[in-house]
Amino acid sequence: MASALHFADVRKTFGPTAALEQLTLELAPGELISLLGPSGCGKTTALRIAAGFEIPDSGTVTLGGREITRIPPNRRNMGMVFQSYSLFPNLTVAENLAFGLRVRRAASAARAARVGEMLERVQLGAMSARYPHQLSGGQQQRVALARALAIQPDVLLLDEPLSALDAKVRVTLRDEIRRLQTELGTTTLFVTHDQEEALAISDRVGVMSNGRLEQLDTPTEVYRRPANAFVARFVGSMNEVRTTRSAGGRLEVAGVALAGRAPPSVGGSSLDVLVRPEDVALCAAGAAGGLPGSVVGQVFAGATTLVRVRLDGVDSLVTAAVRGTDVDLAAGDRVGVLLDTRRAIYEPVAAARSGAD
Repeated sequence: MASALHFADVRKTFGPTAALEQLTLELAPGELISLLGPSGCGKTTALRIAAGFEIPDSGTVTLGGREITRIPPNRRNMGMVFQSYSLFPNLTVAENLAFGLRVRRAASAARAARVGEMLERVQLGAMSARYPHQLSGGQQQRVALARALAIQPDVLLLDEPLSALDAKVRVTLRDEIRRLQTELGTTTLFVTHDQEEALAISDRVGVMSNGRLEQLDTPTEVYRRPANAFVARFVGSMNEVRTTRSAGGRLEVAGVALAGRAPPSVGGSSLDVLVRPEDVALCAAGAAGGLPGSVVGQVFAGATTLVRVRLDGVDSLVTAAVRGTDVDLAAGDRVGVLLDTRRAIYEPVAAARSGAD
């Protein structure tokens, strides 16, 4: 089966800046892939190339096995939803939905039926005669989404469509996008800088940095098994503990040896060990294997309590995600910290940390 959308070695520069560096990405039919990364990482450039608004310097883009690299946007049968809604202010909700169908010369009866179907799918049937200024931001974005889907696009392109909405509406509409995409089976490329959005609705997440695809995997794999230190830092919370390597190859923190060892491929006498808060446990002060430290504070987070500990002898603050709500600790209490390094990322201290800005 041919891929729905395929970027092959796509490169794009703007003056001296490389926005994309040999991007290769394949979307399967019906799949939702999110491109996630900081501003300037290349994710929006990739979306614009898919839409036909930008032409790559090299590489190819194919849609259903047909090359479309230099085909204009109006001949690509793609639906696009922008952050700014981009509704026609002089048209009603129903007229906005019908616009793309009218351009495609759909018959009047078919057009009316499709508009009615999409209004019901986004639960705006009672608002078909309203104008955009009479709608809330969330309702306007529902109209934009329904309009993009009304034409039955081969691929739906979403350019940070939720970033202008408040937090509660974002979550509701995020779930609505996933529901509609699943029901209709529309292949979707979703661009966002919000990791929670990407992890919540995607079949796969592509994490980008400096025009490169650092990792493309399921949300679970991206979070639990990041490909490198950049992905580990960008997706979710991460503790960083400075260690030194002993003559025997063990890693130590202020003279206390850690349970795990860095892979042989990671060199250097001083390493940062990156571990998730849920891979940090607390024990009694002085317990074997515990890194000694003092509690700085704690934050109640529902099912867990996040306890912040400053380790002795190093300039490191560590957060432990402690299950349960009754955590009997106070600032200044002495504790031991146990690091589960089975999923840790190791990075030489001198390694460059690029792409995070």
